[in-house]
Amino acid sequence: MRIKILIVLCFLTRVSFAQSSEHVILVTFDGLRWQDVFRGADTSLMKQQKTLKDKQVKEKYWRADPAERRKALLPFLWTTIASQGQVHGNRDVGSLVNVTNTMWFSYPGYQEILSGFADDARITSNDKVYNPNVTVLEFIHQQPPFKGKVAAFTSWDVFPFIINDKRSGIFVSGGEVPAREPLTENERLINRLMVATPNMIPEVRLDAFTFYYGLEYLKKNKPRVVYFSFDETDDFAHSGEYAAYLNSAHKTDQFLAELWDYLQSDPVYRNKTTLIITTDHGRGPGPDDWKSHGARVKGADEIWIALLGPTVAPTGESRSEQRYQNQVAATVAECVGIDYNAGGKAGRSLLKRN
Repeated sequence: MRIKILIVLCFLTRVSFAQSSEHVILVTFDGLRWQDVFRGADTSLMKQQKTLKDKQVKEKYWRADPAERRKALLPFLWTTIASQGQVHGNRDVGSLVNVTNTMWFSYPGYQEILSGFADDARITSNDKVYNPNVTVLEFIHQQPPFKGKVAAFTSWDVFPFIINDKRSGIFVSGGEVPAREPLTENERLINRLMVATPNMIPEVRLDAFTFYYGLEYLKKNKPRVVYFSFDETDDFAHSGEYAAYLNSAHKTDQFLAELWDYLQSDPVYRNKTTLIITTDHGRGPGPDDWKSHGARVKGADEIWIALLGPTVAPTGESRSEQRYQNQVAATVAECVGIDYNAGGKAGRSLLKRN
């Protein structure tokens, strides 16, 4: 049961926006709650961990001011994205983002994110079954200008099935699979480190390896659409390791900052890339149910979405609205100038004017 925060970098060619974009990057954090994103670290949960003492966690993440507290946890989100892009999902101010599937766990959530609609009849487990639905990644990959220019880097090893790499032809790096030839020196080093580093999370590659494999691929191949899916937040939450959960969220926010710095330094991507970030499902709000999600857990359908880039109006933190997970796929497509509605089933792009 995975939860991820979804990050998408989008390039758009629509005349309805002030600037156009040529590339899009989608990122997901698995299992990162909206409560932690918008309120920062929760003192009532800080004692529910074994890896760090309560005092150490407080020193790192606790601030009396909620705005400073959430910035301590996710500095890139609450500085760069909040000031230059959009952040949706703070239910404390009436900004609601929900999933539309009825499962409230990972495969159904990723299916909804990537295809733009729920499939409660066929996507009912996290089993390694090839997705019968065409995702927005596959739809974009079918367009001649994007053939061979779409890739995914995912920590969870179920993603080759969710994206259906066998049918779509999309390059999907998932689980503890090393990079393949031809390799850069950095990729050779990452391959060695991944094998040598202890990993206690079954079927999951540590997020640092997922990120740096993807970053090297960006530098080497200059793809136009990339999906990053990070997993550790969900795994640590299921284990009740709140400190590790916070540390993973903080580390992934740092990955995003490093990614954005690279994109703004490369003339291929600079000022032509939109970033979209979200998660596959929510979690419970209480001291016990925060570890869980699924249809029986109240609040596990509550998520969040963030966007940054030339296609995104810099409106900051949203209030008094209702958004849905099924709107992400059409947003990804619109960022690269493609209309995607999945035969009328997909939600409306978040970039559309009301």
